[in-house]
Amino acid sequence: MKITRQIIEIDDELCTGCGDCVPDCAEGSLEIVDGKARLVEDKLCDGLGACLKSCPTGALRIIEREADEFDEEAVEAFLEEKEQMKNENAPAMGCPSARLQSLQPSPCDAANKPGPQSGSTLSHWPIQIRLIPAAAQFLENCDLLVAADCTAVSYPDINRDFVNGRVVMMGCPKFDDAPMYVERFTEIFQQRKINSVTILIMEVPCCSAMLQIIKKARDDAGSSVPVRQVVVSTSGNIINDQSW
Repeated sequence: MKITRQIIEIDDELCTGCGDCVPDCAEGSLEIVDGKARLVEDKLCDGLGACLKSCPTGALRIIEREADEFDEEAVEAFLEEKEQMKNENAPAMGCPSARLQSLQPSPCDAANKPGPQSGSTLSHWPIQIRLIPAAAQFLENCDLLVAADCTAVSYPDINRDFVNGRVVMMGCPKFDDAPMYVERFTEIFQQRKINSVTILIMEVPCCSAMLQIIKKARDDAGSSVPVRQVVVSTSGNIINDQSW
C-alpha cells in the first residue's frame, strides 16, 4: 500500500557512483547501477537517512513523497536472498581457484632480492578479493596491494611497480559486493598484521569506491594501517598518488 512518507532521493547529477552510501544502508536497499546509486525498492527504505552522512557530494537527501510502506519482512527476505546468492556464488572447496597457494618466496624476500625483476612477480594464489580469507597465511606481516581489475591491463608496468613485493587482492568496486568487501577487509585488518595498503584504481568515478571500502574496513577494525592510493588514467599513466 502506498502512503505519503519520508524516503531517500538521489540526485543523479551530484552522484559520482563512489558507493560510500552502500555499506551504511542496513537494509541493503542501495546499490550502484551503471555508475550511480539506486534505490532497489521503495519498501526497502526506512527513510531514516543513515546513508546521508556517507555521501561526499550531498547527492542523497530525505524527501516526503508517495511510496510503498516500509516493509521489515521484505527487508529480511531481501537480505537473506542476497546472502544466499553470495553463498551460491562462492567456489566449492575443491575448486582450484579457491586453493590457497604460495607461488614464490614471501613478498618481503622478493622485495629484498637484488637485480631486476622480469615477468610475473605474483607471490600467491588466488588474487580475487572474494576468494582470499583472512586466514590466508600469506597475508601475515605483508604489504597489501588492493587493485581494481582494469589496472592489470591499463598500467603496463604493474608487476614491476606494484605487484613485486606485495600481496595482491583484486576486484571491481562497481560490479562486486561492496558490503562483502568491507567485511572481508575488516576481518583481515583484525586478524592479520598488515604493514601497509596500496590501492591501485582507474580514474573512472566508480573506482573511487575502493578507497572508501578500505577506509571503512580500517575504521571498523580499529586499525591504523597506512593507506596509499594511486590513480591510473585510461591511457596507462599515474595521475594521482596520495597517502592517508
